[in-house]
Formats: sequence, C-alpha cells, structure tokens
Amino acid sequence: MTNFNTLLIANRGEIAVRIIKTAKEMGYETVAIYSEADSDSPHVALADQAVCIGAAAVDQSYLNIDKILFAAERTGADAIHPGYGFLSESAEFAERCEVAGLCFIGPDSNAISLMGNKTIARQKMSGKAVPLVPGYDGPSGDEAVLQREAERIGYPVMVKAAAGGGGRGIRIVREPQKLLSEVASASAEALSSFGSSELLLEKCVEQARHIEIQIFADQAGNTLYLGERDCSMQRRNQKVIEESPAPMMDEALRKKMGEAAVAAAKAVNYVGAGTVEFLVSQEREFYFLEMNTRLQVEHPVTEMVTGLDLVEWQLRVAAGEPLPLKQDEIKLRGHAIEVRLYAEDCEAGFVPQTGKILEWNRPEGEGIRVDEGIIKGQEISPYYDSMLAKLIAYGSTRDEALQRLRRALKGTVLLGLETNREFLLKLIEDPVFKAGNATTRYIEEQFLPTQERGEAQLPSESLWALAAILLSRTIGARGWRSTGVLSWPVRLDCEALSRDFSVSLQGQIYRVENDRSETVQIIILEEKGSQLSVLIDEIQLQLFVAQDESQRLYMGSRSETALFEKLSFSEKKADEEMGANLLAPMSGRIAEVKVEVGRQVKKGELLVVLESMKMFQELTAQESGAVSAVYVEQDSQVEVGAALIDITAEEKG
Repeated sequence: MTNFNTLLIANRGEIAVRIIKTAKEMGYETVAIYSEADSDSPHVALADQAVCIGAAAVDQSYLNIDKILFAAERTGADAIHPGYGFLSESAEFAERCEVAGLCFIGPDSNAISLMGNKTIARQKMSGKAVPLVPGYDGPSGDEAVLQREAERIGYPVMVKAAAGGGGRGIRIVREPQKLLSEVASASAEALSSFGSSELLLEKCVEQARHIEIQIFADQAGNTLYLGERDCSMQRRNQKVIEESPAPMMDEALRKKMGEAAVAAAKAVNYVGAGTVEFLVSQEREFYFLEMNTRLQVEHPVTEMVTGLDLVEWQLRVAAGEPLPLKQDEIKLRGHAIEVRLYAEDCEAGFVPQTGKILEWNRPEGEGIRVDEGIIKGQEISPYYDSMLAKLIAYGSTRDEALQRLRRALKGTVLLGLETNREFLLKLIEDPVFKAGNATTRYIEEQFLPTQERGEAQLPSESLWALAAILLSRTIGARGWRSTGVLSWPVRLDCEALSRDFSVSLQGQIYRVENDRSETVQIIILEEKGSQLSVLIDEIQLQLFVAQDESQRLYMGSRSETALFEKLSFSEKKADEEMGANLLAPMSGRIAEVKVEVGRQVKKGELLVVLESMKMFQELTAQESGAVSAVYVEQDSQVEVGAALIDITAEEKG
C-alpha cells in the first residue's frame, strides 16, 4: 500500500475542480497550482492550499516541472494528479515525481513512454490480439520510402505525428502528388507541438467511427474495461460530442473491443486509468489507433452510465488498493452525452475568443451535470485551451438524454464573449446525429468551417426592442415627463447592422416602433441583478443582460444571444416636445442626487444617477429652469415611472 495524504493537482480549470472535489470527499488535503493569469480561478479558491507558480505562459507555469515539484515540496504534498493535457502524458514528469518520492496518479513513466509514441505503441501491439490499421511506422526521413509505402498502403493515407495527440500533426492525403508537401506540413506542426518531427503513415479508414474503450488496471495486474465512448463527432480531429454507449454497439462487438483494449494495456504492464482508441469501419471491423495514458476529457459519460467515480478509482489504485469490481460486475445503464462549451467564434472558422465573462448561468435539472472551471467576472486569456465547461446529460434512453441535453444547452447563458452554444444545438438537432449515424468526417462534410464570417444570425425583433429600451436608459432618455406620452429615437448596431427605433413609455408599458413601422409592447416585470423578467407582447420571458466597460449590451435567453451597441440618439424631437420633469426610466437604486430644490440647472446638466443591473445611468435635464421638487434621495429604491425631479422650465422668448 502507498500512503499519501496531500494531493497536488498539476492542472487548472474544470478538471482541477473535478479532481479537488473527489479528493476532498475522500479525506485528502488538496493543493492547487496556478499561473498569474489564473489567480481568480475557481480551482484556486476550492483547494485547501494554492501556490502561484509563474507567469501566464505555459512554459513558465503549467509545463514547468521544477516549479511544480517545488510547490509540492513547499506544501507538503506527497501525491500529484496531472489531470489531462499539460504534463499528464509526460514520461519525464512521471519519472521526476517517482524520483522525488511523490505518488504519481497514473501509470509509471515506462508505460507512458511506450504508449506516448504511436510508432512504438503500434509495435508493442503487434501480435497482442490488437488489430492494427495497415500502415508504415518505420523511419520517416526518407521521402522515397514514404512514397513507396504510401503506394503499398493505398490512398487515401493518413500522415500522423508519432508523438502527442489532440488532432495536431495529422493530414489526410488523397493524391500521390500531394504526399510530400503534407508530410512537410505535418512534420513541422509535430515538431512545434510535441518536440518531435517523427511521423507514421496509416490507411485512412473512410466513414469510420471513433470508438474508445475506458480501461482500468490495479497494481496487482487486474485489468478490466468500463464500456465504450463514441467520439465520432469531431472537427479538425478534435472531439466535440462524446456519448456512451456507442449507438452502433452490440454486446458481441463491445466484448471483442474491450478484450482487445485490455490486451493493449497488459502489453505494457499498465496501471491506472487509460483509454484505448479504435477506428471502426462501416463493416464493423476495428483497428487500434493509440492509447491515452490519462483520464480523458469525456470521462463523465462513462461515470454516468456506470455509476462510478473514476477519479476515486484512480486515487484508490494509486494507493495500492485492488479494483473494487470484477468485469462481470460492470453494468452499463441508460445513456449519457457530453458536449464541450468553447469560447470561439464558429461563424469565423472557430476562432478562439478572449474577454471577461460578464454573466454565467449554468443549466440545472434532472440528469444534467456541468463540469466547469469558470466564474462570472473571470478573464478568459489567450494562453490556454478555449474550453470553458462540459455539459453532460443522462437519460434512460438516448432520446431522453438528447432531449435533456437540448434543454440544458438552451438554459446555458454565457455573456461577454462568443461561444459555440448555437453550433452545438445545431449538431444535436441534426437528423443524422439524432439517428446515431454520424462518422468522424460528418462535421467537416456537413458543417464546413470557413475562414470568413458567414451570414450573421440576427436577433429577433423582441430582442432588438428590449435592447433599444435598455440602452436608451443608460444615459437617461430624453423626453421623460410626468404626463402624456412622448417617444424618443435611438439607433442600435448589432452584427454590423444599424437600425433606428422609437421608444415611448406610458405608465409601465414601453412601446418600441422599429424601422419597419412594427410595434413591440414590453413591460419590465422584475430586475434582479443581471436577470430580467419581461412581458413582450403578452409573452413572459426570462433573460440575462450585462454591459461591458464600453457600455456594449450583451443579452441572452433560452433561444438566442446578441451583442448590441448604441450608436447615437437622434435629435428628431423639437425641444418644446421634451418634458421638463424627470421620471425613473427603470427600476433601481438612486446612486446619487446632484441637485436640490431651488437650484437653477441648464439643459443637459446631470440630475440623478440611477443604478440597475450593475449599470449606472446618468439622467440629465431636458430643459433649463429651476428645480421645483426632488422626490428621491441617495440609496432609495424606485420603480419604473416614479417621479424623480420636477423642473419649472424657463420662459422662452
């Protein structure tokens, strides 16, 4: 048995949060590490101790082995969990932990080294009842040899980096004349990403499914498989949607693939959690791809259908305990589907986005799990992966899981930067995916990313109208008065489209006329922080709103999100139409009163500052004259339409 008491998590974001939670439940002390860019991240606050290990750049923080080991020494940590990504598949890191006397939560450095190189892994699998994709894994420096081997394998062939993963260093070559240029490109990317330009060639299995088997092995040599995950929904060789069980799987094929995965693990004396990845052809033949010697991003779907905590299993196996179950005791129940929420601009070719999270509303409900490492107000930097959270839905059937996932995605609101939420909704509502027939090329064939922005999805008229109201209030719309109805114009910009609106208020009812002479009627029922409850043409809706430092307005609901900017207020109304008395354009708190009774004010002079939804609106005088009444004081709460200031206007002429 290996005893350890304090676990350092050598990672960040949602996986660090995930590991810390289980470790604390098991009674372990936890240590977080963080870069200067992550000082306000949730995993830092959640751990018992936290150590800043350097600047934002990964080579100065999360990839710096010396700093991580020093943090372990300073905090008294005697075990390290690498999570996934970063150093999780670094044989050097595992070996350095072993030398330092730290328990590394994962396989030993030898197994990581063997399986971390695809060429060596293929060679180790040969003759081990693990079917291999036809290919060439010899030296890749001789162009003539590569051309000859590609002809032998048959086009299309896949050029792959021998080291690393994550879809980098991979090219599909369909024509012989393009082979050498793609080899050069893949080699350069592999060298940049993994420090090795070594390549291998494999037969490209067309219209294949990407199926991976979760395996677990203890220190006594017991190894079992925990079912499969279908990861076929990919873009640029990176997974987007994962599910368990695979829609096309039957018990006979599951058993064959599971036993092959166990054989692969035993071939390198594997210990801990691992994933053996396969390609499955249309003819249901399967071929070994690689083995990931760590916990996978998509491990929650396996947890949902098995009812097991895989991080708990990792910690127990690392402590020397035997696997708690035997193979015939592993049962898959129901169906689970996971999607990855990214900060990216899908319309512009999935470009990663940076910025501050102004609002984050995570979905809840039966069968819904959210693994997250973000909070409202957090800055999303360009230094790390753009994945923000994972949404996992479970149901007794695949259809039920999909229905719950759809509802969860619609209930997910993140304001401040663009995400792939709408793209994910399109994917899970696609008929081919819903039927369980998607293959690894499906997204690229049916949802082709572009390098140029496509046609923008414009907001509904209701959202335009509400934005016109909210942005009108931010500077105190002209024309508020205690009697009568007066409209004021405002021009908005969204998705490079500028539009004019006319907004009026009578009592609690706003009426917004758009540039098509259509009118939307809105009542703001409640404002609670960034949450807004409104009645739009007699339909009640819940929304989230937030403004950034540039006073741009972000809005999100179950059906849409949008970003609006107020370009200008037109001066279409004659001065004599403007009322002199000031009413509250919205409910909120009086942050400041700038005048008192009897004071002479000029048109445009600041009278009151009103705070609502954490936005400050400056309300100004619409006429010059004397303040005849002040109805509010600082910190008082007012409802929309409440009288604030009366002004006796100067006589004209």
